[in-house]
Amino acid sequence: MEDNHANPGGAAHGSLRQYTIGLILSIVLTAIPFGLVMTGVQASLMVFTLIILCAIAQIFVQLVFFLHMSMESEQIWNTTSAVFIVLIVAILVLGSIWIMQHLNHNMLMGH
Repeated sequence: MEDNHANPGGAAHGSLRQYTIGLILSIVLTAIPFGLVMTGVQASLMVFTLIILCAIAQIFVQLVFFLHMSMESEQIWNTTSAVFIVLIVAILVLGSIWIMQHLNHNMLMGH
């Protein structure tokens, strides 16, 4: 008979090594943009792109190492719902920015 009390939620739990790797990656991915901003590197497209890439990598590190989302068959619905939520939020945010930018452009006085 199976022991269902060991892991009642059916969720994966990470090891100390996985949490340590996740923590180190999170610190590095936070320190890179912080260092770029605090050293006063001239704001350029490359710096902005690097900050955005670090933010995206940080999201994936959080999902994989701390939320234990993977492509395993048990986790596929969690991953699918997370991708759907990210898509909906991106549509809402980008759509709102696009609408506000066009309203700002079209409502300028003296235009």
